[in-house]
Amino acid sequence: MTRTAPPLAADERATYTALLDYLRATIELKVEGLPDDDAARPVLPSKLTTAAGVVKHVRWTEHHWFEVMLAGRPSRAPYTMEDPDADWRVEEGETLAGFLADYQAQCAVSRQVLAGLDLDAEVAFRGDRTVSARWVLAHVIEETARHAGHLDVVRELLDGSTGD
Repeated sequence: MTRTAPPLAADERATYTALLDYLRATIELKVEGLPDDDAARPVLPSKLTTAAGVVKHVRWTEHHWFEVMLAGRPSRAPYTMEDPDADWRVEEGETLAGFLADYQAQCAVSRQVLAGLDLDAEVAFRGDRTVSARWVLAHVIEETARHAGHLDVVRELLDGSTGD
C-alpha cells in the first residue's frame, strides 16, 4: 500500500481532498496483511473496536456524509435505531477483504459526489439547519484520522506492528 502525501501548498479543495485520500490509504495500510480472525478479534474493552469493525465503520461514515447527506440518496447503512452499532459489528462470513473493497468503492462514490459540488453548497441538516460540503469534508477528515489512530492501537495490540 502506498500513500501520497498531501501537497504542502495548494488550494483548499486540493489540500483537503488529498489529505482525506492520504488518511483513507492509512486506514488500508494499517490493516494490510491481517488475517480475518485477527481483524475481527477485539483487543480493547469495547468488543466492537476491531480492525475489521473500524474499516466497516469508516465505509458507512463515508456513505452517510457524502452519499446520504450531500447527494440526498437513501441510506443503505446496516444500523438502525434498534441496532445503532451494526456498522461496527463483524458478522459471520464477513471478511476484511470484503470490507476493504466496500470501503474503496464507497470512497470512489464519495469523491464523485464531492467533485460535483462547490464547497459552499449547503444541504438540510437535522431539521431547520444546514451543513456545507466544506464542513462535511472537514468532518470526514476528522473521523477518518481518529479511526486511523484507533487502528494504530488495535494493530499494535494484535501483532506489535507500529509505524506510519
